[in-house]
Amino acid sequence: MNQREQMEQRGQWRITVWEEENFQGKRCEFMLECPNILDRDFQKIRSIKVDNGPWVGYEYPEYQGQQFILEKGDYPCYQAWSGNSSYRTEHLLSFRPIKCANHSDSKITLYECEDMMGRKFEMCDDYPSLQGMGWCSKEVPSIKVNSGAWVGYQFPGYRGYQYIFERDRRQGEYRKYYEYGTQAHSNQIQSIRRIQH
Repeated sequence: MNQREQMEQRGQWRITVWEEENFQGKRCEFMLECPNILDRDFQKIRSIKVDNGPWVGYEYPEYQGQQFILEKGDYPCYQAWSGNSSYRTEHLLSFRPIKCANHSDSKITLYECEDMMGRKFEMCDDYPSLQGMGWCSKEVPSIKVNSGAWVGYQFPGYRGYQYIFERDRRQGEYRKYYEYGTQAHSNQIQSIRRIQH
């Protein structure tokens, strides 16, 4: 039995959401994805507690809009999940677990051209500045996730839009920037890190 199957068996993904900030109002606990919190008679999600496993929250139903990484911990208000993002949304409407995250075994390849062409750089560590480690551009036109899950950020220092890259989605292949997420408007990625599990 692999790590993912063991975690599913033990119920290792658990998130509790509240309709209001500071863990107030209506609440609900989930161990599986939620494509639309509105179907649960919620108006929005304004605070979150992640007990187990990494999750990704979305600004709109059906996993659409801006993505926000949610690792183990408390998120009493939107500033806690949007952090240093240049884009802030005051609520989330859908979320799902990131089941392939494995911090100790993560590997990703960045390419200088679309369709995984051109110069490439393989990484297995966190980089607060891709340019600081030798990547010669502010842009990453395509990505291949070889193992694990990663979050890429628009700006250095893990700031700006967040893009979640997973081995078990799209076969780990992100051939063009618009495959990074429904909110991706450019291929600008300047920092990247492994998702904590």
